[in-house]
Amino acid sequence: MRSIAEIEQWLETGERSPDPLDHAAELLEASEEVLENWIVAHGGTPTDEMREGFRLLALHRQGAKGDPSFNACRETCREVAYHYNLVSMNAADPGIASTVAMMRLVTKHLVLFIGGKLQEAGLGDFCCSSRPIRSKPDRKVDYLGV
Repeated sequence: MRSIAEIEQWLETGERSPDPLDHAAELLEASEEVLENWIVAHGGTPTDEMREGFRLLALHRQGAKGDPSFNACRETCREVAYHYNLVSMNAADPGIASTVAMMRLVTKHLVLFIGGKLQEAGLGDFCCSSRPIRSKPDRKVDYLGV
């Protein structure tokens, strides 16, 4: 399991598969790793179960137990799954690159939100804005060492 910082770095500059379906699978796996980081940081063991055909959704459900503000990223997880389905059904479509690019952006949103929640527990209580973290002048990103 990569750290959240490593996943964020990979999203920015890392090597990606040129095949749209393979890259979508990489993004889905990265999203799962982000949730695994959250669960491990809170003393849990990430599940291998599936929910609606996706481990990502089962991991979200596991991560949300005991922290209602974590539900702020529920739709983001569902959107990652939605984009994965779009790519898997239309991988040969010449315009699929834009769908993969959107999936990458949604994955990055998940990284920023969960990475932010690991630093600021209340993030997501009212919205998924990460302003409390980004506005700190001495911002140190360590994602709790995970």
